[in-house]
Amino acid sequence: MGVDLNTASAPLLSHVAGINTAIAKNIVAQRENAGPYKSRKELLKVPRLGPKAFEQSAGFLRLPGGKEPLDATAVHPESYTAAAKLLALCGFTAADIGTAALDALEERIRAYGREKLAKELGIGLPTLADIAAELRRPGRDMRDELPKPLLRTDVMSMEDLKPGMELVGTVRNVIDFGAFVDVGVHQDGLVHVSQISNKFIRHPSELLKVGDVVTVWVLSVDTGKKRISLTMKKPAQPSGAGIAHK
Repeated sequence: MGVDLNTASAPLLSHVAGINTAIAKNIVAQRENAGPYKSRKELLKVPRLGPKAFEQSAGFLRLPGGKEPLDATAVHPESYTAAAKLLALCGFTAADIGTAALDALEERIRAYGREKLAKELGIGLPTLADIAAELRRPGRDMRDELPKPLLRTDVMSMEDLKPGMELVGTVRNVIDFGAFVDVGVHQDGLVHVSQISNKFIRHPSELLKVGDVVTVWVLSVDTGKKRISLTMKKPAQPSGAGIAHK
């Protein structure tokens, strides 16, 4: 889900991953004092919005009409280089984003070779598919096309989450450092790449793609910063678990 960085209210911004109420107010205050944002990078000047919060929130904040055309899309800033190279290799420019010209993008990707292209761009196939889809139709809300998470009746908000709790959720975004999973509490949780598998993986896309339904366990919850840390590694049973005592 994306929100317009230059029109969204503080309450709306506070629902974006990585942005709490205080940061949301600071975003609006800077916009009112310095004028409309011209690029996503300007968010790094917002008080209390550090690199981690920027990583979590940038892909959900849209900036139509900004200096960087990709700021108006759901493409995360860490993938801008790959997106620009994808356009160039397929014979397009940033001016073609969201236009009828990119109706031919998928055909050119197939002609180039999907795996070859992904390797040259240094991204996984799922990320390539996501970037291509967003370039063709920027601003689409992928959440509308994904299965809903299987909700627990005793979990309605972040305050209901407890460390160790088992949940089922839907992968909403896959990025270099992990995957965001919707567990039904209006705030996506982050599964860091180190928490996806007991085996070493270089990138989350090796095991996950957008739309996957996964089982996760809660590691920690920070309601103030609106951050949920999750793991896909099944916790070890306490010593003696499963032993019947007489």
